[in-house]
Amino acid sequence: MQHNSFNSQSTFFQKIKNFDYILLICILLLGLISSLSMYSTDGGEILFHSKSHVSKFLIFFTMLIFMSLVNIRFWHSFAYLFYTIILLLLIWASLYGIKASGSQRWINLYFINLQPSELMKIAIIVCLAKYYHRIQLNKVNSFQVMFVALVILILPIMLVIAQPDLGTSILIALSGLVVIWLAGINIKYFIYSFITLLILMPFAIAFLKPYQKLRILTFLDPDRDPLGAGYQIIQSKIAVGSGGLSGKGFLKGTQSYLEFLPEKHTDFIFTLFAEEHGFIGSLGLLLIYIIIIYRVLKIGAISRSYFSKLFCYGYGSAIFFYVVVNMSMVLGLLPIVGSPLPIMSYGGSSMLATMIGFAIVMSAKINHKQLIA
Repeated sequence: MQHNSFNSQSTFFQKIKNFDYILLICILLLGLISSLSMYSTDGGEILFHSKSHVSKFLIFFTMLIFMSLVNIRFWHSFAYLFYTIILLLLIWASLYGIKASGSQRWINLYFINLQPSELMKIAIIVCLAKYYHRIQLNKVNSFQVMFVALVILILPIMLVIAQPDLGTSILIALSGLVVIWLAGINIKYFIYSFITLLILMPFAIAFLKPYQKLRILTFLDPDRDPLGAGYQIIQSKIAVGSGGLSGKGFLKGTQSYLEFLPEKHTDFIFTLFAEEHGFIGSLGLLLIYIIIIYRVLKIGAISRSYFSKLFCYGYGSAIFFYVVVNMSMVLGLLPIVGSPLPIMSYGGSSMLATMIGFAIVMSAKINHKQLIA
């Protein structure tokens, strides 16, 4: 008994030793920067947003540590069930969810308003990574294999579009398509799909909600309605530009403090950060994200199991998409699609999903020598 106890203890310490500490430090750094930014959005006081954000970060970061100790084989076994549960939650949200700002995408769990579409960003990568884990490379381009993969991908996208949440559905689509591409699907299918999409785009616009059409028109010309639809993006550009090289300083962002910038604690948190810390601060934040993406891809590269490789490469690419879409959106390079900046933006569901993703990556690192049958 004593020998077994010692063995499990040494295994536990071995797992702790195998953590990617550079990745953990970067996540903690983002947590600290986001907490200070949230404190700034509350006007330099510890109010609702800063309290809620800090408590959620600490709870979910602790959860990340404990979930990392779970063997990667568990995530492989649980993949389809995880996807199915989130799919059912999406259906539940569409039928009985909380309505806010014209969308029905949240489930009230009392301690958190859960947005299942955020968790689907992770579930789609896990599910497709398991699906392609056992499929031989010469069968990847067969009709049957591609059809099943597309069904797995399209089901949640249709449910999320119906909520309506076009931005999240695009990010789910990108996350899933990256895994399908990494699995070895022929590039010609992507080219055909892209050409078809371009042809269908004028017809697809007809099915968009009025506010979604307005966002596209605002993106093309924000000055057409500077006090209405174009207000947010115009103020965002002014705030980022006024930050200059070194920023106005912590708690000194005038656009934010004079309430020129609405929704600054959620999707537009980067605007507040850029105004206060300028180009140099923004580069520093970008560098942290680059290191995180590099570490996630590196873990994928050293993993022996194909499932771990596909998940890490897929999740690393997904973080890249989240960061690029959010920053491009607040700089006016893309239409406003409601995409949070990982860890930085306020929102419990987004934070929870991001931490689950990192927990699976960390589990892949700890068990990188393991093969999954």
